[in-house]
Amino acid sequence: MSVLVNGSPTEEFYPMRGLRQRDPLAPFLFLLVAEGFSGLDRQAIKSNMLTGVKVRGDEVDYCLLRFANDTVFKCEDSFSNVFTLKAILRCFELPSRLKINFHKSMLAGVNVVRNNLECYSKCLNCNLMMIPFKYMGIEVGSNLRKKEFWEPIVNKLSARLSAWKGRFLSLAQRICLIKLVLIALPMFYLSFYRAPESIYNRLICIQRRFLWGWGKENRPHGSVGIMSANLWRKEG
Repeated sequence: MSVLVNGSPTEEFYPMRGLRQRDPLAPFLFLLVAEGFSGLDRQAIKSNMLTGVKVRGDEVDYCLLRFANDTVFKCEDSFSNVFTLKAILRCFELPSRLKINFHKSMLAGVNVVRNNLECYSKCLNCNLMMIPFKYMGIEVGSNLRKKEFWEPIVNKLSARLSAWKGRFLSLAQRICLIKLVLIALPMFYLSFYRAPESIYNRLICIQRRFLWGWGKENRPHGSVGIMSANLWRKEG
């Protein structure tokens, strides 16, 4: 490395303490290290040592998914895959010096015998995770057609409205709150899952009642509520 002084580089030197936090090179270094991790996974699949999950009629075979610093492995139910996975993680630790925290890692199975899952968890020294589970605030593995899955979203909107007093706000203020908050809250869920028609109607009803009810839950909203319903569908 070298330092620019008044636009001119100084003599090169070797860094001895690595990269500091928030260094501009830190994300690039992480991508390089993560690419080596992906290379180990691809080599294991190519050598038939690891069997991934096939999608689109066995056209695509994948095993590794990554989001930020979270890594998800998907493979078939077999002891050989578990041993190969542990070997990949160990081989990644030695050159990169990034130790895998197995105590924070979780193992889940779909249509896998409970005894096998317990053996896999002991082999990997990680905890078992039951399905459904929550990841990044979204529930994974539940039945989307059940109303219980969407109850947290409806309750979240209702709880947010209980902190506001609609009768103390003007019509313009309530419109701003609906556009900026009430429509934005369920968008995170709706960007992943498709809600039933009844859930959409409940969300529209909550916004309609807040807009035209003046803070009173039991006030009839009449035909003018159709305007707010159309606003929701355009915004959504």
